[in-house]
Amino acid sequence: MALKFMSADEAASLIKNGYNIGFSGFTHAGCPKVVPGAIARLAIAEHEKGNPFKINIFTGASTGDKLDGELTRADAIDFRAPYQTNKSMREAINKEQIRFCDLHLSTMAQDIRYGFYGNIDVAIIEACDVTEDGEIVPTCAVGISPTVSRLAKVVIVELNRWNPKELRGIHDIPEPLDPPCRKDIPVYEVKDRVGRDCIKVDPAKIVVVETNEPNEGGKFSPVDDVTAKIGNNVANFFIKEMAEGRMPKTFLPVQSGVGNIANAVLAAMGDSKEIPDFEVYTEVIQDAVIGLMESGRVKFASGCSLTVSNECIEHIYKNLSFFKDKIVLRPSEYSNNPEVVRRLGIIAINTAIEADIFGNINSTHIMGSKMMNGIGGSGDFTRSAYVSIFVTPSTAKDGNISSFVPMVSHEDHSEHSVKIIVSEYGVADLRGKAPRERARTIIENCAHPDYRPLLMEYLDSCEPGHTPLNLYSAFSFHQAFKETGSMKNAKIVKK
Repeated sequence: MALKFMSADEAASLIKNGYNIGFSGFTHAGCPKVVPGAIARLAIAEHEKGNPFKINIFTGASTGDKLDGELTRADAIDFRAPYQTNKSMREAINKEQIRFCDLHLSTMAQDIRYGFYGNIDVAIIEACDVTEDGEIVPTCAVGISPTVSRLAKVVIVELNRWNPKELRGIHDIPEPLDPPCRKDIPVYEVKDRVGRDCIKVDPAKIVVVETNEPNEGGKFSPVDDVTAKIGNNVANFFIKEMAEGRMPKTFLPVQSGVGNIANAVLAAMGDSKEIPDFEVYTEVIQDAVIGLMESGRVKFASGCSLTVSNECIEHIYKNLSFFKDKIVLRPSEYSNNPEVVRRLGIIAINTAIEADIFGNINSTHIMGSKMMNGIGGSGDFTRSAYVSIFVTPSTAKDGNISSFVPMVSHEDHSEHSVKIIVSEYGVADLRGKAPRERARTIIENCAHPDYRPLLMEYLDSCEPGHTPLNLYSAFSFHQAFKETGSMKNAKIVKK
């Protein structure tokens, strides 16, 4: 049957107040870019008439400013899940203007299928191709697109000609069965493919909006002295693990989080002649992975998105014949699936905002209450990894914040899941250590020297117990920063 074509504004008119909208994309990659702006304009127009207009947004992860940013600034969002990185949205969440549900990314699609959030009214999907029999080929991310496309009453396809239709074949798009009939996820090697190369839906519910919009991919900060030291510390840890027989000499697949520290770690691994060529099984494939793939150091990469700079994605598109058989893009409940992570023996490397001296990790909140981005996929990988690693610079804010504190102000990953912590000063191996031993290991190996005496003073002030604790001073570092602007002024009190 012939597909229906509309303008962005015509497609936006299909959206009503209170609708649940499922969007494609995982980070800026693969996000719709023109229909969200049209929805924002519609919301502004309705507000000016005195009419309510807000929608509920479900995505694979964060999105670009043309989605999260424009809709936030139009006051068009009531509820958002499961992750975000947008400045405007972050401010609105922390002012409690948007209801935000921070979720493990691997659970978003299945929670929607289970009906936890109500029905999906409309799915808005960026594609590089769409056929008259209902085959939708995503662009450079998959996210939760298969689930929301199948469940939605209407599927608005942004057919973005900026992305080549020759991308078809890079995707692996299955959708798992739900309980009680759920079967094994049959991914046994990083390269395994278990689904279609497209999303298949009833063509009668497809509406097409043609676009030609570039990605919103900016570059990450370059590697500096601190991030380079962190990267080298991680690489040296791997070399030692292989030498002492705790890690296969053939190595294991790697997952790394988003950002300049993750890129620094991957760069250090690539530079090390003692680490063999390796595979990547992760959620976001970054610029560093592409460079290592071209040098032969990364043999294959499985992920949910190509979260790379525009310069890098253009390079990939110009050299698809090289990259297409070395990359696979999957739905987030496969790329982040804990069952697969455990089976493949993934090395998980993620970034902490702060860690406490017992190994608990805060990866989401500033000073305990202000949401930064969200937990993302870090928990999906951490709990099931062969070895779970968290990396962080030892300080922030010109040394006035210590990344290592007596007690984290918000806990996302407990000490039970965290095996290794790395800063620019060294590696804290927490395996097989009791709480007090973990504390001394973290203080001595990872904390900034300026804060080590204060942290030891806190540890020595604690009441005896399996986990030492001083309730009067557990948040003394945070209190000092709030009151004086520096954690160096923390006062340890024992009563």
